[in-house]
Amino acid sequence: MLDAADVWPDQHTIANTVKSCARMYALDTGRGVQAYAVKRGFMVDRFVLNSLIHMYASCGDVVAAQVLFDTVEEKGVVTWNAMIAGHFKNGDWKEVVEMFKGMLDVQAPFDEVTLVSVATACGRLGDAKLGEWIGAYAEGKGMVRNRNLATALVDMFAKCGELDKARKLFDRMRSRDVVAWSAMISGYTQADRCQEALTIFSEMQSTDVNPNDVTLVSVLSACAVLGVLETGKWVHSYIRRKGLPLTVILGTALVDFYAKCGCIEDAVKAFESMPVRNSWTWTALIKGMASNGRGREALEVFSSMREADIEPTDVTFIGVLLACSHSCLVEEGRRHFESMNQDYGIPPRIEHYGCMVDLLGRAGLIDEAYEFIKNMPIEPNAVVWRALLSACTVHKNVEIGEEALKQIIPMDPCHSGNYVLLSNTYASVGQWKDAALIRNQMKERGIEKIPGCSLIELDGIIFEFFAEDCDHPQLREIYEKVDEVIENIKMAGYIPNTADARLDVDEYEKQVSVSHHSEKLAIAFGLMKSRPGATIRLSKNLRVCVDCHSATKLISKVYNREIVVRDRNRFHHFKDGVCSCNDYW
Repeated sequence: MLDAADVWPDQHTIANTVKSCARMYALDTGRGVQAYAVKRGFMVDRFVLNSLIHMYASCGDVVAAQVLFDTVEEKGVVTWNAMIAGHFKNGDWKEVVEMFKGMLDVQAPFDEVTLVSVATACGRLGDAKLGEWIGAYAEGKGMVRNRNLATALVDMFAKCGELDKARKLFDRMRSRDVVAWSAMISGYTQADRCQEALTIFSEMQSTDVNPNDVTLVSVLSACAVLGVLETGKWVHSYIRRKGLPLTVILGTALVDFYAKCGCIEDAVKAFESMPVRNSWTWTALIKGMASNGRGREALEVFSSMREADIEPTDVTFIGVLLACSHSCLVEEGRRHFESMNQDYGIPPRIEHYGCMVDLLGRAGLIDEAYEFIKNMPIEPNAVVWRALLSACTVHKNVEIGEEALKQIIPMDPCHSGNYVLLSNTYASVGQWKDAALIRNQMKERGIEKIPGCSLIELDGIIFEFFAEDCDHPQLREIYEKVDEVIENIKMAGYIPNTADARLDVDEYEKQVSVSHHSEKLAIAFGLMKSRPGATIRLSKNLRVCVDCHSATKLISKVYNREIVVRDRNRFHHFKDGVCSCNDYW
């Protein structure tokens, strides 16, 4: 019988041991194995060399991997793949791409394994040019039948913003794993095509592929953008049913989703259920509190964040300043703005200056906001000036409003909102000719007003309405319901505010026009289709106008409904004739 001491490791044993060291990141052990290989003369074996190259690169010792790589005179595809795989494992995407370009320069052979790594790296780097070359090459060689490569290409195209190419390849795949589904959902979400993201997620649910945490983060992000509560709640339920770990990324996505759907209590519960939180988690809750009209509570959360020794980021301070702005906490806003640099070493960015202009402007401190802009140490952009212009509209300051528009036009000449704001400012003080002149300038320059659009979710289906909509299949019933609602709230004291209506029509037509704003149509549809007493939730692409705000307060009282409206800036929770913003928006 052979004694164990007489059994010597051969080159295959060495290669497999080195591979195990790579998986376990056991660099010191791997070095010991290499020393043994040198002693036994195994360093001439290509499998041993390839395994050592991969082990060193995977363990982060790229210099040692490169030294061994350079000693190989005839580098085959396995040798190149070993080096590329090491860089890939470390997330060195640029090195992966450079290695592949080196292969092309020397006309080294490559295979599907190489292309999977390089396509993935192109996606991470946004290198669409090389990614498209790989896609065309794989297509020409018939390699896209390889599911791993096809999935990598779908992911690459999606991350590079080439969603139509990604979808075309995705639709041709015979079988798709969770990575392929997640790539498409994530790509649509990141491209702000959230409706398509949820549509493809619905298709995924009819397959036997289960979503993972990456899929669910993208779905929650899409739900947050659209304000689709029921789908997001299903995701939360799925997480609990499957016992998925609530990672920081997934938990933060949940907090952000609930906050952006106006369910701040649920956002707090999701936050409290997380075993680990980081600065982004705290920031999501602070911004959620701010946008839902809970400025004081947002500042309390910020204080708790500091007590937990979590360092705020520049984004955290955007949330803090928004909380102050939406709740008219002027002194607190000034103090936090000053403390950014003084106490935390965070220099304010243009977004922080914009928040301060918004804070001062909303509070009616127009002159101070104007002086603040003129004294900014960085050049104000169109967004900063637009915040001032918006405040001028609310507080009827024509002179500074005119100056603000004069500053904006060279930077952003085609944004319709700029002209509409000044036109509304003129209208608010009775300067109808000036208001009409601004609207005529828009027409002459070919600038069209962005149409109001509202989304409402009922039974998991999203319905879209535009101002003065004429395409909905139940249009007649909806307009009849709007007329009924208007008559009922008039008896409760509603007086139409036509300041935001078209200027070229008579008073009656102006009243009809404002009664057909997109959120009124969506609310009427919600009253028709939901059970009595159910909360109505909708989101709008523009700021809620004064007339719709007044009307919705009365609708909530007359119809005994809670109505939650998310507009471009914040949430409005209407209940019993009162809005959570306290008419300050």
